[in-house]
Amino acid sequence: VVFGLPLAWIWYRELTGNPVSPGLPSIVRSSPELSLLVVLLVLMAAMTLIPYLGAGKSPHTMLRASDSKIRLADVVGAEATRREAIDTLNLFLNHQTFADELGGSPRRGVLFEGLPGTGKTYLAKALAAEAGVPFLFVSASEFQSMFFGQTNKKVRSFFKAMRKAARAEGGAIGFIEEFDAIGGARSGMSSNSSREGSVGIVNELLVQMQSFDLPTGWQKMKSKWIDRVNSLLPEGTAIPRSKPTTANVLLIAATNRAADLDPALLRPGRFDRVIHFDLPPHSDRVEIAEYYLNKKSHTPAVTAKAIADLSAGYTPVRIERILDEALIIALRHGRRAMTVEDVIEAQLITDVGLSHEVGYHPDERRRVAVHEAGHALTAAVAGRDIRIASILRRGGALGLVSHSEADERHLRTPTEAFNLMAIALAGRAAEMQEFGEASSGIASDLQVATTIAAQLVGQLGAGDSLISLEAAAMPTAANLVAKVLADEASRKKVDQMLFDAADAAACLVLEHRYALINLTNALLDYDELTGAEVKAIVVEAVRATTA
Repeated sequence: VVFGLPLAWIWYRELTGNPVSPGLPSIVRSSPELSLLVVLLVLMAAMTLIPYLGAGKSPHTMLRASDSKIRLADVVGAEATRREAIDTLNLFLNHQTFADELGGSPRRGVLFEGLPGTGKTYLAKALAAEAGVPFLFVSASEFQSMFFGQTNKKVRSFFKAMRKAARAEGGAIGFIEEFDAIGGARSGMSSNSSREGSVGIVNELLVQMQSFDLPTGWQKMKSKWIDRVNSLLPEGTAIPRSKPTTANVLLIAATNRAADLDPALLRPGRFDRVIHFDLPPHSDRVEIAEYYLNKKSHTPAVTAKAIADLSAGYTPVRIERILDEALIIALRHGRRAMTVEDVIEAQLITDVGLSHEVGYHPDERRRVAVHEAGHALTAAVAGRDIRIASILRRGGALGLVSHSEADERHLRTPTEAFNLMAIALAGRAAEMQEFGEASSGIASDLQVATTIAAQLVGQLGAGDSLISLEAAAMPTAANLVAKVLADEASRKKVDQMLFDAADAAACLVLEHRYALINLTNALLDYDELTGAEVKAIVVEAVRATTA
């Protein structure tokens, strides 16, 4: 019917002597307005259709092993994580033996979970290069589309590309960065799952994770014809259907918000193996620093241990960044190798900002020096490791004292937290002692001290209750501090803690007034003091007052 009527009409025209003459429409030359209208219509049609072209195409980038110089030997530190990744790689390479001879089910999905910069993408690239298979990289946000249904189509196209690459080259490794952008919990499973369309995307991911054993289009067509032939053959003489070829695909997803993922994605057969990427401890930082220092010019004093000592709480990416920044500082001063001082300055630049002098009024400059001297004095007496004390402006701070734990620790006692509050409030205490009142410079200090006190009360049960306010469902409170301050009893406890810490800081500053004056004068003379210089001034002042 579809073709019969048009053909009958064409045949009728032929019989009546009025044949159809196919050709492009023509526009009378005397009608330029009509020509312009046609051009505008064509442009509008093109603008409407062009966004749809390739809208469902997979947004991935494919790298082959020869395109990458990263190998597993370049992954240093985090030995437990590395071993787990190697086990996954061996299972991927020997999937046929594991499935056919041992009867196991190959691992299809692995979730890399950890803070940004801890090496998730780096390790995934190393695994693909070591395996010698294509590496299909994509950011989850690239799947998002403004057109209905195109996001799911992009996901299907990505999985199809992985299957095709795996069948052509013996295997493929896919990698989805920022996986939580599309794998967030569906409505009703999490309070954070308000993303539009998340249900459909998660469902599509769940379906596609089971698609690696699906037959290809050719295999489907072949099986269809075999079924037709078999329907005509006598019973017992049927042609056997060929089994579909399994695509050896390993899909790695990376996120720093694993708690926000839909639970269904972490069930067996999906991303059922989670590999955690933690901040490197001191021993791992030594290995990481040694790896980078072997490639960068430095003086003998810049050792891997020295870098590890300076970089507590740093990710591998941050360690590399401060070393690169230190090289830039060295070149700026006409040197061809970085020094320890360059590394310390690089830390301050990357963590706080570039230093520059401020046109202080003389009274303001002295007030800033007194304020920072109070912080430095209290931190030194508390046994903190001071990196630098400065009255130069960095970022939004008019001055700063950078300090950390003398020894790397994973736990914090209430006493240690109280000391941190006292250090934060020591600038205020020093100003009150010297000038009789505090300036607006204490605003950020009060914020830090309040946060610590709220954590003690709301998380660690330091108040009169052991209830964790962090676990309480309070949609109107944006964070833990808001929850604690919204509770009247907890608010009173926080206030009392802050006053106790302020009193302790005031007593310490008064007791070591001579050290405070010496630190203030040194900051006024030199603008910045190293941790060793601060410690020497405090020790000398204490010795002089007790002699």
